[in-house]
Amino acid sequence: MKTFTFLFLMCLLGFSTSAQNSCENAETITEGIYTVQLIDGDPAPINCLEFYENGPNGEWYKYTAQEDYTVTLTTDLTQNAGGDTRFHIYQGPCSNLTCYASDDDSGSGYLSETSFSAFQGMTFYIVFDNNWQSAGFDFELIENEYTPPPEPLVGFTEQTVATDANTLAVVDMDNDFLDDIVSVQYDNLHINFQTEDGFSTQDISTESPQNQPYWSISVADYDANGYNDLIYGGSGGVTFMKANDDGSFYTQTSPNEYIFSQRTNFIDIDNDGFLDAFVCHDIEPNVFFMNDGDGNFDYNQGGLGDSPNGGNYGSIWTDYDNDGDMDMFIAKCRGGNTDININQLHQNNGDGTFTEVASEAGLADPIQTWSAAWGDFDNDGFMDVFVGASSFNDGHHKLMHNNGDGTFSDVSAGSGFEEINSTSRENVTYDFDNDGYLDIYGAGGVIMINNGDMTFTDSQVLIPNSPVGDLNDDGFVDIVHNNTIHLNDGNENNWIKIGVIGNESNRNGIGARIEVYSELGKQIREIRSGTGFEYMNTLNAYFGIGEDTEIEKVIVRWPSGIEDQINGPEINTSLVIEEGNSLLGLKNQTFKNVALYPIPAENELNVESSFQIIGKEFKVYAMDGRQVLKGVIDFNKTLDITNLNSGLYFLKLNSNGKIFQRKFIKK
Repeated sequence: MKTFTFLFLMCLLGFSTSAQNSCENAETITEGIYTVQLIDGDPAPINCLEFYENGPNGEWYKYTAQEDYTVTLTTDLTQNAGGDTRFHIYQGPCSNLTCYASDDDSGSGYLSETSFSAFQGMTFYIVFDNNWQSAGFDFELIENEYTPPPEPLVGFTEQTVATDANTLAVVDMDNDFLDDIVSVQYDNLHINFQTEDGFSTQDISTESPQNQPYWSISVADYDANGYNDLIYGGSGGVTFMKANDDGSFYTQTSPNEYIFSQRTNFIDIDNDGFLDAFVCHDIEPNVFFMNDGDGNFDYNQGGLGDSPNGGNYGSIWTDYDNDGDMDMFIAKCRGGNTDININQLHQNNGDGTFTEVASEAGLADPIQTWSAAWGDFDNDGFMDVFVGASSFNDGHHKLMHNNGDGTFSDVSAGSGFEEINSTSRENVTYDFDNDGYLDIYGAGGVIMINNGDMTFTDSQVLIPNSPVGDLNDDGFVDIVHNNTIHLNDGNENNWIKIGVIGNESNRNGIGARIEVYSELGKQIREIRSGTGFEYMNTLNAYFGIGEDTEIEKVIVRWPSGIEDQINGPEINTSLVIEEGNSLLGLKNQTFKNVALYPIPAENELNVESSFQIIGKEFKVYAMDGRQVLKGVIDFNKTLDITNLNSGLYFLKLNSNGKIFQRKFIKK
């Protein structure tokens, strides 16, 4: 994190730097130590690091390998202590350079270091840019004996797609449960809709947003009209982009309050069935917007991360204590041992309030981090966490195991992450090889493959951190970076993809926990809007089951408290589960918003609700799907079911765009 690093300039009079001012005149170097006295040449032409802008100037060097080497380039030298460097390594002619390697903070503090393969005759252009430091440091180029990199543990094939803009999301936008690619332009959304035959590209007009998603984007249907909406997080505030009733146009709403937005999330904070919005504030206490049920938001600040000077970067909502409601972890980016710099864990008290418990849980770390990946890495039924460092100045990457009692244990030693010397602001978890264990994608674009025992192995695949989803509907998750899709080559492992539709809960089912049972045991996933730091990833849940050939059952535990169970679903296919359609039973069911009694009922069925339902339309369906009764709820909130035959029925109640479905038995 470089927000508070001061760029300093040294004016060295009389020093000639003409030999290093451009690609064409780059200074030729070999193995050894060199001094960068002043960065004042042509800028680095491509930002190979993917974050922060390149400095206005660069200093150019040219290296040609005389034999096959594994080359190390480093500024992590004693004489550079306290410095702040970064470099880009290119290949190709000066007129058409491409990125080969790069680094910012992999050395001590903010110094830089990386290793790369260099084969005999290959020429590289090394460019130091002055985004952080303009002069006064040394670097060393070391030619090590060539070590072939291991074979990658997962494979990807590149495919170009016309995104035409800044690609920020991979998420279903047209309600077919196929992940689409969303790129944001100033006054339109460029969407590559996934179809059976590839992609159908469409530009959807929007009102000009007051704030662009410079820092983050989240997607969800917060007004429950069937089309996903967006929230843009910018340095001056947030903008909600609301879809109309056919998804053909988006209207912008930008609250007046100043927010230096970092991570944004859609989440039902008060569990009333309507999605709220949470926003990390960089320089003040966090803010959140409560949904009034009609798609309007009320602004709130404080109560969920109240550090006066902010420092809030990556928020993620997860049920870490398995009590059925969503808690929140906040990754802090400033580093150091003061209140503003310590990661936070906010435990949901179940009554709309939260308690900060990071110290008791063992997660109150001063690691400088932008985001954390939460998932059940050992399939024991509890969410663990990988806290990814964005700088090693205050610590290294940290893997924490959930003990199941509200506390976490540090299992970083021997996990494989101590060998990873790259940093990242984006950390997410998906099962890339579908073996039934969640992998971790972060740390400078490295995919770490889960060995199933809380240890991980470098896949030898490096893809710049980008949004994740299944872009060819083959059950293996892919990655899209700008206009390049990295399609997962897959393997023989089996899988299931699950999409959800909430009725009493929010329509996207955000906050739902899904459990899949097979011979591997139990796996869990949560539906989340806003993971990692910047991007929006799929709202579908993907489960690999390895060599297992059948799934015993799938259980969805909804935020409403409803539980659905599907027994023996097909494998290697998609399953869409609608809330309330596969209830685990009729007895002892507790519903937060709508309840029916008596069950079984004879002539009258009573309807109780936590909201106004008088005058709302209802329909009753038989188990074969036939509509057998409809009307509106009367003043007494009773339904006359005298003329129904004995049996099992569904009541569907429509209220303010939300559908509540309940089973009942007629005597």
